[in-house]
Amino acid sequence: MDDVLITAQDWVQAVIAWCNGTLLTYQTLGQLAVILLLWGVSLGLTRLIGFLFPHGLDRFEFYQRIKSQLTPLYNLALWVMLILLVKTVADHQQIESYVLNTAVSLILAWIVIRLGTGLIESREIARLIRSFAWGLAALNIVGWLSPLIDFLDSIKFSLGRGEVSIFGLLTGLLTLLVLVWGALVVTGFLESWLRRLPAVNPSARVLLSKVARIILVASAFLFAVSSVGIDLTVFAVFGGAIGVGLGFGLQKVVSNFISGVILLMDRSIKPGDVVEVSGTYGRINKLAGRYTSVISRDGREHLIPNEDMVTQTVVNWTFSHRMIRRHLPVGISYKSDVDLAMKLMIEAADEIPRILADPAPAVLIRGFGDSAIDLELRVWIRDAKNGVSNVASDVYYKIWQKFGAGGVDFPYPQRDIHIVSTAKSDILPE
Repeated sequence: MDDVLITAQDWVQAVIAWCNGTLLTYQTLGQLAVILLLWGVSLGLTRLIGFLFPHGLDRFEFYQRIKSQLTPLYNLALWVMLILLVKTVADHQQIESYVLNTAVSLILAWIVIRLGTGLIESREIARLIRSFAWGLAALNIVGWLSPLIDFLDSIKFSLGRGEVSIFGLLTGLLTLLVLVWGALVVTGFLESWLRRLPAVNPSARVLLSKVARIILVASAFLFAVSSVGIDLTVFAVFGGAIGVGLGFGLQKVVSNFISGVILLMDRSIKPGDVVEVSGTYGRINKLAGRYTSVISRDGREHLIPNEDMVTQTVVNWTFSHRMIRRHLPVGISYKSDVDLAMKLMIEAADEIPRILADPAPAVLIRGFGDSAIDLELRVWIRDAKNGVSNVASDVYYKIWQKFGAGGVDFPYPQRDIHIVSTAKSDILPE
């Protein structure tokens, strides 16, 4: 510990000496003032050029694709050119231009890093990588990177059977981030490739992508830990604690995860299926590790735990095939023509585009009720994902129109009341 403190003191004293001898001098401060002045001039010239040439190179299609990446760099490029112009004059006058050279190197490094990270879609990740990379480049340009690495590498502590330095931990963390990001990118390409394979069913695609993601991320973590120099046996006790936690505190989480794997393997449900579970009717949108996403017809997305999808009764309307049959009960008056009513019901079903002609619609007599003859229209549809209640509504509307035109009456509740008359003497006592 004493050695670490002595090294830290030496490093801090070296930084203070560098600041006093290099940074806090009249010549350096004068060059910094010139650099800041040139920054303002570059901003003004950039706006002036944009005002004089509002369209610029927009007529070129290639430029339109990279315009968003190049626009923030215009003033930086102009700033570098102005600094180089001043540096040329300073060299001609034999004036020390160390700060000008450093500024040019820092700005050029930022331009290169900005262009390289412009390919990353996430702005937050791009900004993080950009700042970290430019920080390393800045330390290297001013000559502080090697002393900082040596200082961080000198701070060590025991972990398991070996020693780990702060620099090793930072390197391992950086390696882990890069490898995990690479694993996610590879998984994304794998998912895109699997989507283009018609022979692979949706459940297998989800299962393969999740297994690949778990394997790649776990491999990245183990490789990063090994690169630091940490003995993997130190995680034995930690792994045992995780096992106990999984058995008790994370029982539901593990149950949902295992249930999700079972659902993917037995292919009982898959993305795109129309299901009904726990009173929820909708289309399966996604099979996640903990839940199943079901989107109902009203646009609400229900996140149902995978354990419920395994243990409860699930009605999969499209498990074996995409065709489903709807039963539509209709009651007619006893005075109506039954044959005509059945014919009109078939005609009404035939006029609905979503109802299949094969199997053909059929009408059955279900029974004789108190007030009506109970008929039932049975129709088949293939696109249950577009809803089933709307089909029933369309058919009922057609039946209403045809019954009204054909003289088929809908029943009204009827009751027969029998009034029994008796002598008054039988009711009232004398």
